[in-house]
Amino acid sequence: MSSDVGGKSDADDSEAIVDNVHAHRLETVIDGKRAELIYRVDGDRLTIVHTGVPKSLSRRGLGGRLVAAALQKAVDNGYRIVPDCPFAAWWLDNHPDESRRVPIDAPSGQK
Repeated sequence: MSSDVGGKSDADDSEAIVDNVHAHRLETVIDGKRAELIYRVDGDRLTIVHTGVPKSLSRRGLGGRLVAAALQKAVDNGYRIVPDCPFAAWWLDNHPDESRRVPIDAPSGQK
């Protein structure tokens, strides 16, 4: 099962972010290449494990859009965010207005 969790616009589905629930990832495919955010849900915690954007798709803001989609998934489901991915942790630190929308726990291995 997958669901659309965000996109560029209603008229442009080429960069829509889809929640591929069975694969535990948020993803978008552009020009045959997939940008993805791998997550894990455990109870009320959504752990962002990895964010990956192919070099050919870099500089489009896709990594940030993927983290924002994970944040929205957390809001919609009442999850706390655990940013194990360094990029996701950086993005959340640098977007305080967005990151205030959900509780954020320290990454695994940090207290």
